[in-house]
Amino acid sequence: MSANPNDPTLRSWVTTPKDSDFPIQNLPFGVAARKSDQAPFAASIIGNLIVDLHALSTLDAFKDIALPHNIFAHSDLNAFISLGRSITTQVRGRLSEILVDGTPFDTIREKRDQWLVPNTEVVHLLPVTIGDYTDFYSSLEHATNVGSMFRDPSNPLLPNWKHIPVGYHGRSSSIRVSGHSFPRPHGQLKPQDGPPEYGPSRMVDFELEMGFIIGKGTELGETIPADQAEEHIFGLALFNDWSARDIQKWEYVPLGPFLGKNFASTLSPWIITMDALEPFRTNGPVQDVPVLPYLETTGPKTYDIALEVLIQPAGGQPSRVCQSNFKYLYWNMCQQLAHHTVNGCDMRVGDLLASGTISGPTPDSYGSMLELCWGGTKTVTLEDGSTRKSIQDGDTVIMRGACEKNGVRIGFGDCAATVLPAKP
Repeated sequence: MSANPNDPTLRSWVTTPKDSDFPIQNLPFGVAARKSDQAPFAASIIGNLIVDLHALSTLDAFKDIALPHNIFAHSDLNAFISLGRSITTQVRGRLSEILVDGTPFDTIREKRDQWLVPNTEVVHLLPVTIGDYTDFYSSLEHATNVGSMFRDPSNPLLPNWKHIPVGYHGRSSSIRVSGHSFPRPHGQLKPQDGPPEYGPSRMVDFELEMGFIIGKGTELGETIPADQAEEHIFGLALFNDWSARDIQKWEYVPLGPFLGKNFASTLSPWIITMDALEPFRTNGPVQDVPVLPYLETTGPKTYDIALEVLIQPAGGQPSRVCQSNFKYLYWNMCQQLAHHTVNGCDMRVGDLLASGTISGPTPDSYGSMLELCWGGTKTVTLEDGSTRKSIQDGDTVIMRGACEKNGVRIGFGDCAATVLPAKP
């Protein structure tokens, strides 16, 4: 039996569908609650079964790991993550030992009905309490597309773009876990001619992003060197930073996103650990402008994660509208975190940092409707024949992501939300 939880030859005694996002090599962390009692618990998942970590801990599954009492009975993972990567890695390793075919933990396996729960019998909760949320703007293709549409096609990037990972601080209170719905937002809209008007947005859009969760905090005044940044990252999750383009267009000068962004964001329920992603490490794009020393990194600092976006009309079937990849990002997570803290800004466990829209080099890889429809000059056709320039009422946007190598698929689960009609 391998001691490496990432070993591609590992097989579990739990039946796992071949195309599952959650084989034994994944074992992400989240928070769930049984529909029967609503009591939250820290969770993992294998195949279609939820692992109740609190129930598992009562069977002394982790008795030789330094865990506080009832650490898995919280409504978020913050306290667990705060224990440090050494502890969280040990817990994931123990889960692998319990779930592997031929497990030595026979007594625990025999009591599986106490700690394995069908996914259909739980609700998923936001995995962490997010104190602060920062959104970056780190896709060269996305920045180039937006700059070409709204500024100068011959010189689309602002002078600072290849020197700093551009970002802004967003609103964490409106971040929800996958499966939620929200009303179309209201705000000020500026017609081509005439004064601004108040009303519901006519241009709701998705943004395909990846979020990463801070796993090790810092003190005020402390900086995080780029080559040490991974020590401060617990894991990754899919993220949809919803946008109201017409509200955003009118408000963003001079201070950037506000009401066009803060009405809703969607996070997938599972945090995929850095440990699980390690086999998929790869190089990102070549940075053709030298960066300042604090942003320099050595070795591969990104991951080969295939991404896709689907739009599902009310009562209809989902249609894929975009395929991209996390590795396309010009600025990597380590550079983003180093820049975020270079002025001494302190980080806290559970903080969320998001990549910004992840667009690729081809039109079918653009990570927003703004780009796919090129500012409203084109349309996207769904499988039912209907067309879109933006997201309509009743549409559900579904984001998915997965790494695949050596016959192992490490997936993120769905990141989905539905746009409802605007409130009166």
